[in-house]
Amino acid sequence: MTAPKTTPDIAIIGSGINALTAGAMLAKSGKNVAIFEREDVAGGCMRSETLAEGVTYDPLATTFVLWVTGAAHGVLGEDLARHGVEFCATDTPTGVLLPDGRALTYKMDRATNVAAFNASHPGDGDQLAADLDAFAADAELLFGLMGGDPWSKSTAKLLAKEAWKRKPHGLAATMGGALQPMRGWLETSFASDLNRALWAPWCLHAGLGPEASFSGQMGQVIGFALELAGAPLVKGGAANMVRGLIAIIEEHGGTVTTGAEVAEIVISNGTATGVKLASGEVVKAGKVLASTTPNQLYEKLVPVPERCNDLRKYRYGKGDFQLHYLLNGPVKWKTEGLERVQLLHITPGLDGVSKAGNEAERGMLPEVPTICVGQPSAADPTRAPEGQSVLWLQLPEAPRIVKGDAKGEIDAPADGQWTEALRETYADRIEAILANHIGGFRDQIVTRRAVSPADLEGYNMNLVGGDPYGGACNLEQFFLWRPFAGSKRHDTGVKNLYHIGASTHPGPGLSGGSGFLTAKELGA
Repeated sequence: MTAPKTTPDIAIIGSGINALTAGAMLAKSGKNVAIFEREDVAGGCMRSETLAEGVTYDPLATTFVLWVTGAAHGVLGEDLARHGVEFCATDTPTGVLLPDGRALTYKMDRATNVAAFNASHPGDGDQLAADLDAFAADAELLFGLMGGDPWSKSTAKLLAKEAWKRKPHGLAATMGGALQPMRGWLETSFASDLNRALWAPWCLHAGLGPEASFSGQMGQVIGFALELAGAPLVKGGAANMVRGLIAIIEEHGGTVTTGAEVAEIVISNGTATGVKLASGEVVKAGKVLASTTPNQLYEKLVPVPERCNDLRKYRYGKGDFQLHYLLNGPVKWKTEGLERVQLLHITPGLDGVSKAGNEAERGMLPEVPTICVGQPSAADPTRAPEGQSVLWLQLPEAPRIVKGDAKGEIDAPADGQWTEALRETYADRIEAILANHIGGFRDQIVTRRAVSPADLEGYNMNLVGGDPYGGACNLEQFFLWRPFAGSKRHDTGVKNLYHIGASTHPGPGLSGGSGFLTAKELGA
C-alpha cells in the first residue's frame, strides 16, 4: 500500500466498505483512484485480528447479508471471487433464546419457518408467510427507495409507475404502512411471545428501537434477506473482503495508503482540488470523496456549509458493546437445536428489547441486555483449530456515556467514560447470562476479549461514542434527510466534494450503498 505516483482523478478519504466500493468501481471504470486511511490497517469496520494462535476473529462487523443481496456485489462479486473472497453460511441464519430456555430458529426455508411459527401458535406461521409475501409484492418499490438515489430520475420514474399502478391513495397507504414500528407489526401479526421475540431484536441492527417508526418494515426487510441469503460471513475473516477490494483497486492502477491522515481538503474558488495530509504533503485530485461523519467533515476538513451550520443537531445513536470468546470444544447449549444458528439473540422478548434500549438511551447499563451471539465457527471452521470454537457477541444497547446501572450493581465513573474496569465488570454480567444457557461454559473459556463503545471509537473514529451506525437512524435523520434535512444526494455544497459513508444515504450496513451510488453518479 503506497502513495499515488501520479495525480489521481479521485481521492478518497477513509477505507471502509463505502470507500473501497466506490474506489473499486471507479478504478474498474478507468479512473485513477487514490485512497487515504489514517489508521495503519485499511477496512474501517471490516477488520480481522488474532484472538489466540491460529484463531481469527472480527472485532467489529462480521455479517455480509446486505452485501450479497446488494447492487455493489452485483458489480464486484465476480472480481472478489477471482481474488479469493468466499462467503459462507449455515442454513440457520438466526434464532432466539428466552430466559426460560425456550428457543425458536429461523431457516432459509419458508415452509420450515411457517411450520415453526404455527407450532408456537396456530396461525402465526400463516401470518408470517402473508407478511413476507406482502413485502415481496412491494419489494421493488421499497428497495428502490431504501437503496436508490432519492433525487434521481429513476426514483421519480419508479414512484410515477407505482402511483399509476396503485393510484395515489394506494401508494400513500403503502408508504404509510411502511412506517409501522416493530412493536406494531409484531403485536398485530403474532400471538406467540416466542415468535415476537425472534424478530424484536432485529430492529437494533438497523439502529432503531421497537417503538421507532419504520422499524417494523426493517424487520420484514431482514426476514426477507435472511431467508434468501442467510447470514454470510467472509471465509477466513472480514479482512479478506478488504484485501479483495484493494486488489481490484490496485490491479486497475489505484492505490490505498494507510497511516496517511488527511488533515484538510484543499478548496480553491469553491471547488475541491485535492487533499492535504497531516505530513504536509498536498495531493491534487479532480474529485474528493470523504467517508466520514458530518462532524469530521465539517468541523475539521472543510468549512461548515450554511445548510448544516449547527452540527449539534446531528445526533448519534446508542453505543455498541462486543465480547469475543475462544472455547475448548463445541458450544454446549442446554437447549437443543442451536448449534448452527449464526446469529442467536438471547433476550426476554419484545418488552425486554424495549426496556434495555430505553435504559441505554438514558445512559444506563441495561439490567438485562439483548445479546446477539454469533457462532462464526459453525459457518466457517477455519476461524479456529479443530476442537475449538469462537463466539462473536454484539450488544447494540450500550450507553455512549454511562450515567448509572439499571440493575444497581455497577458504579458509573464520575465522568461517564468507559474504563477498562467498567468494561470487564459489565462483561461479567453478560458472561453470567451465557453461563445459564451453555453447559460448563466458564470451564471452556480459553480467551475472553471485551470491546467497549470507547474501544470501538478507538478502532474507527467514525464510530462516535461507539455508535456503529454513523448517527441515529430515526426517520427524521434518514433517507433523503440523511445527514441533514437539506441534503441532496451526496453533495456537500462544495463542487467536486462528495460525502459518503454510514452517515449518508442509504445509511449504515455492509452494503457499500453510498459508495455504489456515488461511483455511479461519477460515471462508474
